[in-house]
Amino acid sequence: MFVDDGLSEQEIATRLNGDGLLTDLERPWTRSSVHQILTNEKYIGNNVFNRVSFKLKQKRVVNSRDTWVRAEGVYPSIISQTLFERARTIIDARSNHYSDEQLLALLQAILEEEGSLSGVVIDERADMPSSSAYRYRFGSLIRAYSLIGYIPERDYRYIEINRNIREAYPQVLHDIVAGFELAGGEVVRNEDNQLLTVNGGFTVAVVIVRALATSGGSLRWRIRLDTGLLPDLTVAVRLNASNSGPLDYYVFPSIDMTLPRLKLTEDNSLSLDAYRFESLDFLYSLARQCSLEKPHEYLEPDATFTKNADNHPD
Repeated sequence: MFVDDGLSEQEIATRLNGDGLLTDLERPWTRSSVHQILTNEKYIGNNVFNRVSFKLKQKRVVNSRDTWVRAEGVYPSIISQTLFERARTIIDARSNHYSDEQLLALLQAILEEEGSLSGVVIDERADMPSSSAYRYRFGSLIRAYSLIGYIPERDYRYIEINRNIREAYPQVLHDIVAGFELAGGEVVRNEDNQLLTVNGGFTVAVVIVRALATSGGSLRWRIRLDTGLLPDLTVAVRLNASNSGPLDYYVFPSIDMTLPRLKLTEDNSLSLDAYRFESLDFLYSLARQCSLEKPHEYLEPDATFTKNADNHPD
């Protein structure tokens, strides 16, 4: 209907509701719910990562679409790639001719009319680009809001932070794998649980830990150890106060960690900070494989032992 018949999201929603069809949540269709389907790659079987990322020791970066990481074919596809691309071309064309200033002016106008902003409010407007266009252009809705001086009544920053962490995780994992391989190790990654097996000898789990501010202004980090996977080592990437990049790293051996959760403060006891590192160079050194030279003298497999007077082999 969108591609072949040229109907808008609102017209499609009206037609579906007129036919008595409901969404999977048993709700009436809206412009927003139709738009979400038109832009979601899961309907062509893909899972998408790396929309926003930060590399180790670097600032957060909003990635262009051609650098997104796709796990293709992980879901059953219900529409063709060609049809999806045709729909996306139409949607992109609606926002490409807008400058950043024009997009923000439209956002300001909606705020003045509605009194508040959200992704749903934006997507329900047929006279402007969608919320996904704002996320793509400015990195997130929260950043677009801040550029027009709007602060939501509810603090949505934790949602954005969690989304950024999820999207950054594949890059962090890639960097750690690269560090092991650069040290001469061989790494096998389990695609189901992302557990790393290094040199066939030990396993490593990686977690990113966000910083939480207390009411008194101090910082806390809560680490959840995956006791189900039973990794030999857990690498906790502790984020800085703004959650924009790594602060430091903790490498916890499972043999010493018996609790499923740990709480870190800015200053910890030696029992915890003994596992703290400024970089992961020490971890990568564990992947270096030593070559063993054959001893100069050794017994052949068929060699016979002589016995001394005490009946012990010489």
